[in-house]
Amino acid sequence: MTATAQPLTEPRRATAPPGGRRPRRRATEARWGLFMIAPLGLGLAVFYLWPMLQTFYFGFTEWGPFGDSTWTGLDNYRRLLTDGKVWAALRNSLAYTGLVLLGVPLALVFAVLLDQRKLRGRGLFRTLYFLPVVTMPSAVALLWQYLYNGDFGLVNQALATVGVAGPSWASDPGTAMFALAAIGVWMGFGYNLVILMAGLQTVPRQLYEAAAIDGAGTVRQFVSVTVPMISPTVFFVSVITVINGLQMFDLVYLMMPPGSPALPATQTIVHLFYQKSFVQNDPGYGAAIAVLLFVVVGLLTVLQFRLQRRWVHRG
Repeated sequence: MTATAQPLTEPRRATAPPGGRRPRRRATEARWGLFMIAPLGLGLAVFYLWPMLQTFYFGFTEWGPFGDSTWTGLDNYRRLLTDGKVWAALRNSLAYTGLVLLGVPLALVFAVLLDQRKLRGRGLFRTLYFLPVVTMPSAVALLWQYLYNGDFGLVNQALATVGVAGPSWASDPGTAMFALAAIGVWMGFGYNLVILMAGLQTVPRQLYEAAAIDGAGTVRQFVSVTVPMISPTVFFVSVITVINGLQMFDLVYLMMPPGSPALPATQTIVHLFYQKSFVQNDPGYGAAIAVLLFVVVGLLTVLQFRLQRRWVHRG
């Protein structure tokens, strides 16, 4: 009598029951994720979200001399629509932003020049160009006040060597805005340069080699290869430049004292907000001005995102 062999069967794999380990693991990961982002989220809520909500609320109130407030509805916004100083300050902010935007293509050209591998001392040049970004605005203002001085400033002394009599750049209403914009370009140049140079590292070198084989020169390669490939980075830098330009305050505050003849031609919307809120003690109206700035920044950002579909190349 012989024993029959039993057929070999594959052992069954254990399956996790519903509500078993995998869902519990996901819940644990979710709790840890919330725990890790809680400090940042709390900071954003306390220092950004809550003040922003308070600003919106204060725009509908009027404050007394002892800190008491009363609800006034849309009175501040009706006053804002008929206030010529508000619209003049907004025009100045837009003009300053438009002038500072000219620094973006300038930074792109210098980024391409510094990206050349044969260039010596690239690290030194990057450091020197980035120094204005980390310099205190008060030090920048003092430096440029000396350079722009109409009597002994270095700018006018340089012009005098070629027979040109320069004006008082920072106190002449006709030149003060251009003087401030030049400082703004100088201060943001290093930041734009670093971002654009990082974008240049993503451009495949094979594209330049193929363009060179087709007979494209340096300028043609810049226009047909570099600019399209780096356009998302240029778009990012442009958005940041517009937002920072509309929020410009420190240069006007430090270089245009009260009573300066150039103050009406250079006062920005943020400087006017400061004047109304803290100097004239009208925080309700100042909050309405801040809301106006928020709306303008939002509209211009949306407009930039709409227009980027026409010139930004992805992929």
